[in-house]
Amino acid sequence: MIINTFSYLWSTTAIDAISELVRNGYNTFEVPISSPHCWPEEISSSERSAILAKLNENSARIRSLNAGGYDINLASPAAGMRRKSIEHIASVIDLAVAWDVPEVVISPGTRRPMISPPLEKVYEWMYESLDDLIPLAKQAGKRLLFENTPYCFAPTIGELADIVGTVDDDALKIVYDVANAAYIGEDPVSGLRSHHRSVALMHISDTGTETWGHDPIGTGVIDWNGLGAAVRETIGVDNVVLEIIRENNTLEEFAKAMRDLTEKGWNLGQ
Repeated sequence: MIINTFSYLWSTTAIDAISELVRNGYNTFEVPISSPHCWPEEISSSERSAILAKLNENSARIRSLNAGGYDINLASPAAGMRRKSIEHIASVIDLAVAWDVPEVVISPGTRRPMISPPLEKVYEWMYESLDDLIPLAKQAGKRLLFENTPYCFAPTIGELADIVGTVDDDALKIVYDVANAAYIGEDPVSGLRSHHRSVALMHISDTGTETWGHDPIGTGVIDWNGLGAAVRETIGVDNVVLEIIRENNTLEEFAKAMRDLTEKGWNLGQ
């Protein structure tokens, strides 16, 4: 299973977090793009090469870089902000090239909650941004993955699948976050089964419906038995990212998650 290094966001760099996780038996990772954990402009060419060498030395692999969605907006009404967002994602694509990372997670964008711009205009701005981004990704040999987040203007798996279908290019797929889905009242099992052909990766953690979380397995509303069966029959566990976020006792939380998933019928190959 892929491990997200989000829990280490403020405590250490991505490569140091990965080194610790490798020593504890993990070898494939997703890295969030956030300073000081991992920020393209702060990593020199020589540092990029050294990090790649360290990954290879440890037989470790980064499956995806998560470019984030709070500081950027591909659907901004301001053309300048859209350009800055594209430039940021382009810098993440460059880092993905340097580290042999196949996929980059992005957000469709946000929509102002009060006196919102017309939804059709928001979609228009986002598609304009994709017109620039998708060729960049394809030229680099990378795939972009839209993530369903409660704060984006298209938070459901159905809305994202419609976007992916409209673009109709293998360079754009979905990373389906089951906690984000459950928090807004969507059934992740049904969502995955209905739209798995558009899903390249899946983030797993638990959550309640009143408080948004990325919590330990079995502490929220996710149907883990049903989800495990859906994963086996669709995308496969190799495309699942553990994204439990706990700054304290992180390694213990990850190990417990593996045990809990196994008890709920997940075949993790351990």
